[in-house]
Amino acid sequence: MLTIILIAIAGILVTIGLVKLVDKFIPSKFKPVLIILLWVIIGVLGYQTFMSIYEPIQFNKIKEKRYTLVIDNLRDIRDAQLAHRQVTGKFSGDFNSLVKFIDTADFVITQRRDSSVIDEELTRRYGGVETTKDIVIIDTLNFVSIKDSLFKGSDRYKTMMNVPVGEAGAKFQLKAGMLEQNDMKIPVFEAFVKKEVVLFDQNKNLIDQENQVISSVVGVQGDAIRVGTMDDVDTSGNWAKFYDTKE
Repeated sequence: MLTIILIAIAGILVTIGLVKLVDKFIPSKFKPVLIILLWVIIGVLGYQTFMSIYEPIQFNKIKEKRYTLVIDNLRDIRDAQLAHRQVTGKFSGDFNSLVKFIDTADFVITQRRDSSVIDEELTRRYGGVETTKDIVIIDTLNFVSIKDSLFKGSDRYKTMMNVPVGEAGAKFQLKAGMLEQNDMKIPVFEAFVKKEVVLFDQNKNLIDQENQVISSVVGVQGDAIRVGTMDDVDTSGNWAKFYDTKE
Protein backbone atom coordinates (compact mmCIF):
# COMPACT_ATOMS: atom_id res chain seq x y z
CA MET A 1 0.00 0.00 0.00
CA LEU A 2 2.87 2.40 0.81
CA THR A 3 4.30 1.83 -2.67
CA ILE A 4 0.97 2.78 -4.27
CA ILE A 5 0.78 5.94 -2.18
CA LEU A 6 4.32 6.98 -3.08
CA ILE A 7 3.67 6.35 -6.78
CA ALA A 8 0.46 8.41 -6.66
CA ILE A 9 2.18 11.30 -4.86
CA ALA A 10 5.03 11.20 -7.36
CA GLY A 11 2.47 11.27 -10.18
CA ILE A 12 0.76 14.30 -8.66
CA LEU A 13 4.06 16.16 -8.33
CA VAL A 14 5.05 15.32 -11.89
CA THR A 15 1.66 16.44 -13.20
CA ILE A 16 1.88 19.74 -11.29
CA GLY A 17 5.32 20.23 -12.85
CA LEU A 18 3.82 19.58 -16.28
CA VAL A 19 1.12 22.19 -15.61
CA LYS A 20 3.83 24.76 -14.96
CA LEU A 21 5.74 23.73 -18.09
CA VAL A 22 2.58 23.96 -20.19
CA ASP A 23 1.89 27.39 -18.78
CA LYS A 24 5.40 28.50 -19.62
CA PHE A 25 6.17 26.91 -23.01
CA ILE A 26 2.93 25.83 -24.75
CA PRO A 27 1.20 28.33 -27.08
CA SER A 28 -1.72 30.14 -25.51
CA LYS A 29 -4.40 28.55 -27.69
CA PHE A 30 -3.49 25.05 -26.46
CA LYS A 31 -3.05 25.96 -22.80
CA PRO A 32 -6.68 25.77 -21.54
CA VAL A 33 -7.31 22.24 -22.81
CA LEU A 34 -3.97 20.88 -21.65
CA ILE A 35 -4.13 22.55 -18.25
CA ILE A 36 -7.69 21.24 -17.65
CA LEU A 37 -6.57 17.75 -18.68
CA LEU A 38 -3.59 17.85 -16.34
CA TRP A 39 -5.71 19.10 -13.44
CA VAL A 40 -8.13 16.23 -14.09
CA ILE A 41 -5.18 13.84 -13.87
CA ILE A 42 -4.11 15.49 -10.60
CA GLY A 43 -7.64 15.06 -9.26
CA VAL A 44 -7.73 11.37 -10.22
CA LEU A 45 -4.31 10.70 -8.67
CA GLY A 46 -5.30 12.62 -5.54
CA TYR A 47 -8.50 10.57 -5.21
CA GLN A 48 -6.56 7.33 -5.65
CA THR A 49 -4.07 8.41 -2.99
CA PHE A 50 -6.91 9.25 -0.60
CA MET A 51 -8.70 5.94 -1.23
CA SER A 52 -5.47 3.94 -0.82
CA ILE A 53 -5.35 5.27 2.74
CA TYR A 54 -9.06 5.56 3.55
CA GLU A 55 -10.29 2.23 2.15
CA PRO A 56 -7.98 -0.05 4.22
CA ILE A 57 -8.92 1.89 7.37
CA GLN A 58 -12.63 1.38 6.69
CA PHE A 59 -12.01 -2.25 5.71
CA ASN A 60 -10.34 -2.94 9.06
CA LYS A 61 -13.22 -1.33 10.97
CA ILE A 62 -15.80 -3.39 9.09
CA LYS A 63 -13.68 -6.54 9.39
CA GLU A 64 -13.25 -6.29 13.16
CA LYS A 65 -16.95 -5.56 13.72
CA ARG A 66 -18.03 -8.55 11.61
CA TYR A 67 -15.38 -10.87 13.01
CA THR A 68 -16.54 -10.09 16.57
CA LEU A 69 -20.09 -11.23 15.74
CA VAL A 70 -18.87 -14.36 13.95
CA ILE A 71 -16.59 -15.29 16.86
CA ASP A 72 -19.49 -14.90 19.30
CA ASN A 73 -21.33 -17.66 17.40
CA LEU A 74 -18.24 -19.85 17.22
CA ARG A 75 -17.82 -19.62 20.99
CA ASP A 76 -21.44 -20.77 21.41
CA ILE A 77 -20.75 -23.68 19.06
CA ARG A 78 -17.66 -24.62 21.05
CA ASP A 79 -19.55 -24.48 24.37
CA ALA A 80 -22.29 -26.68 22.93
CA GLN A 81 -19.75 -29.16 21.56
CA LEU A 82 -17.83 -29.39 24.83
CA ALA A 83 -21.08 -30.13 26.65
CA HIS A 84 -21.91 -32.77 24.03
CA ARG A 85 -18.54 -34.45 24.55
CA GLN A 86 -18.88 -34.34 28.32
CA VAL A 87 -22.22 -36.14 28.20
CA THR A 88 -21.80 -38.45 25.18
CA GLY A 89 -18.03 -38.84 24.92
CA LYS A 90 -17.85 -37.41 21.40
CA PHE A 91 -18.53 -34.27 19.37
CA SER A 92 -21.43 -33.80 16.98
CA GLY A 93 -20.95 -33.30 13.25
CA ASP A 94 -24.51 -32.11 12.65
CA PHE A 95 -26.07 -28.87 13.83
CA ASN A 96 -29.59 -30.29 14.01
CA SER A 97 -28.56 -33.05 16.38
CA LEU A 98 -26.45 -30.60 18.39
CA VAL A 99 -29.42 -28.25 18.84
CA LYS A 100 -31.65 -31.20 19.82
CA PHE A 101 -29.03 -32.26 22.35
CA ILE A 102 -28.95 -28.78 23.93
CA ASP A 103 -32.75 -28.79 24.09
CA THR A 104 -33.04 -32.11 25.91
CA ALA A 105 -29.80 -33.09 27.68
CA ASP A 106 -28.73 -32.51 31.28
CA PHE A 107 -25.47 -32.18 33.12
CA VAL A 108 -25.22 -34.74 35.92
CA ILE A 109 -24.03 -33.20 39.20
CA THR A 110 -22.09 -35.80 41.17
CA GLN A 111 -20.16 -36.05 44.40
CA ARG A 112 -17.10 -38.22 44.87
CA ARG A 113 -16.34 -39.68 48.31
CA ASP A 114 -14.00 -42.25 49.72
CA SER A 115 -15.25 -45.24 51.69
CA SER A 116 -14.25 -48.74 52.69
CA VAL A 117 -15.92 -52.16 52.51
CA ILE A 118 -15.08 -55.66 53.65
CA ASP A 119 -12.76 -57.44 51.23
CA GLU A 120 -14.34 -60.87 51.24
CA GLU A 121 -11.49 -62.58 49.41
CA LEU A 122 -8.80 -61.34 51.79
CA THR A 123 -11.04 -62.07 54.77
CA ARG A 124 -11.31 -65.71 53.66
CA ARG A 125 -7.59 -65.86 52.96
CA TYR A 126 -6.79 -64.68 56.50
CA GLY A 127 -9.06 -67.26 58.10
CA GLY A 128 -12.01 -65.04 58.83
CA VAL A 129 -10.04 -62.02 60.07
CA GLU A 130 -12.10 -59.10 58.82
CA THR A 131 -10.15 -57.16 56.16
CA THR A 132 -11.32 -54.02 54.39
CA LYS A 133 -10.47 -52.26 51.15
CA ASP A 134 -10.82 -48.65 50.08
CA ILE A 135 -13.32 -47.71 47.37
CA VAL A 136 -14.57 -44.52 45.74
CA ILE A 137 -18.31 -43.86 45.70
CA ILE A 138 -19.82 -41.41 43.22
CA ASP A 139 -23.20 -40.09 44.26
CA THR A 140 -25.60 -38.44 41.83
CA LEU A 141 -26.79 -35.23 43.45
CA ASN A 142 -28.79 -33.48 40.76
CA PHE A 143 -29.45 -32.91 37.07
CA VAL A 144 -29.01 -29.47 35.48
CA SER A 145 -30.36 -28.53 32.04
CA ILE A 146 -27.52 -27.89 29.59
CA LYS A 147 -29.67 -25.29 27.84
CA ASP A 148 -30.13 -23.30 31.05
CA SER A 149 -26.56 -23.83 32.20
CA LEU A 150 -24.91 -22.63 28.97
CA PHE A 151 -27.41 -20.18 27.51
CA LYS A 152 -29.30 -18.97 30.59
CA GLY A 153 -32.75 -18.63 29.04
CA SER A 154 -31.56 -17.52 25.58
CA ASP A 155 -32.48 -19.53 22.47
CA ARG A 156 -29.53 -18.23 20.41
CA TYR A 157 -28.16 -21.77 20.22
CA LYS A 158 -30.96 -22.52 17.74
CA THR A 159 -29.39 -20.10 15.23
CA MET A 160 -25.70 -20.50 16.11
CA MET A 161 -25.12 -22.34 12.81
CA ASN A 162 -25.99 -19.18 10.84
CA VAL A 163 -23.16 -16.80 9.96
CA PRO A 164 -24.56 -13.56 11.47
CA VAL A 165 -22.95 -11.14 8.99
CA GLY A 166 -21.67 -11.17 5.43
CA GLU A 167 -23.15 -13.17 2.59
CA ALA A 168 -26.88 -13.76 3.06
CA GLY A 169 -27.87 -17.28 4.10
CA ALA A 170 -24.32 -18.43 4.85
CA LYS A 171 -23.84 -21.14 7.48
CA PHE A 172 -20.83 -22.40 9.40
CA GLN A 173 -19.30 -25.64 8.23
CA LEU A 174 -19.18 -28.26 10.98
CA LYS A 175 -17.07 -31.42 11.14
CA ALA A 176 -16.50 -34.00 13.87
CA GLY A 177 -14.68 -37.29 14.17
CA MET A 178 -11.93 -39.21 15.93
CA LEU A 179 -8.20 -38.53 15.83
CA GLU A 180 -5.85 -41.43 16.53
CA GLN A 181 -3.04 -40.35 18.83
CA ASN A 182 -0.74 -42.60 20.87
CA ASP A 183 -2.91 -45.62 20.03
CA MET A 184 -5.96 -43.79 21.37
CA LYS A 185 -8.95 -42.38 19.52
CA ILE A 186 -9.70 -38.87 20.70
CA PRO A 187 -12.82 -36.90 19.66
CA VAL A 188 -12.17 -33.74 17.62
CA PHE A 189 -14.35 -31.15 15.89
CA GLU A 190 -14.06 -28.07 13.72
CA ALA A 191 -16.45 -25.23 12.85
CA PHE A 192 -15.50 -22.48 10.42
CA VAL A 193 -16.52 -19.98 7.77
CA LYS A 194 -14.34 -18.53 5.02
CA LYS A 195 -13.32 -14.90 5.43
CA GLU A 196 -14.44 -14.18 1.87
CA VAL A 197 -18.00 -15.10 2.93
CA VAL A 198 -17.93 -12.71 5.89
CA LEU A 199 -16.33 -9.92 3.79
CA PHE A 200 -18.06 -10.75 0.50
CA ASP A 201 -18.89 -7.11 -0.34
CA GLN A 202 -15.42 -5.69 0.37
CA ASN A 203 -12.41 -4.95 -1.83
CA LYS A 204 -11.12 -8.26 -3.26
CA ASN A 205 -7.48 -7.21 -3.01
CA LEU A 206 -7.91 -6.40 0.67
CA ILE A 207 -9.65 -9.75 1.22
CA ASP A 208 -6.71 -11.51 -0.48
CA GLN A 209 -4.32 -9.70 1.86
CA GLU A 210 -6.48 -10.66 4.85
CA ASN A 211 -6.34 -14.32 3.80
CA GLN A 212 -2.53 -14.19 4.09
CA VAL A 213 -2.51 -13.44 7.85
CA ILE A 214 -0.22 -16.06 9.39
CA SER A 215 -0.45 -15.22 13.09
CA SER A 216 -3.37 -15.27 15.52
CA VAL A 217 -1.49 -12.82 17.75
CA VAL A 218 -2.50 -9.80 15.68
CA GLY A 219 -5.60 -11.01 13.83
CA VAL A 220 -7.36 -14.11 12.55
CA GLN A 221 -4.99 -16.69 11.12
CA GLY A 222 -5.56 -18.12 7.64
CA ASP A 223 -8.40 -17.78 5.14
CA ALA A 224 -11.19 -18.77 7.55
CA ILE A 225 -12.46 -17.96 11.03
CA ARG A 226 -12.52 -21.26 12.89
CA VAL A 227 -12.75 -22.99 16.24
CA GLY A 228 -11.31 -26.45 16.82
CA THR A 229 -9.46 -28.53 14.25
CA MET A 230 -9.67 -32.01 12.76
CA ASP A 231 -5.87 -32.30 12.76
CA ASP A 232 -5.09 -31.89 16.45
CA VAL A 233 -6.61 -32.14 19.93
CA ASP A 234 -7.42 -28.44 20.14
CA THR A 235 -10.73 -26.66 20.76
CA SER A 236 -9.37 -23.10 20.67
CA GLY A 237 -10.12 -20.49 18.02
CA ASN A 238 -7.68 -19.05 15.48
CA TRP A 239 -8.36 -15.44 16.44
CA ALA A 240 -6.37 -12.89 18.47
CA LYS A 241 -7.13 -12.62 22.17
CA PHE A 242 -8.47 -9.07 21.87
CA TYR A 243 -11.57 -10.45 20.12
CA ASP A 244 -12.39 -12.29 23.37
CA THR A 245 -12.35 -9.04 25.32
CA LYS A 246 -14.77 -7.15 23.05
CA GLU A 247 -18.24 -6.54 24.43
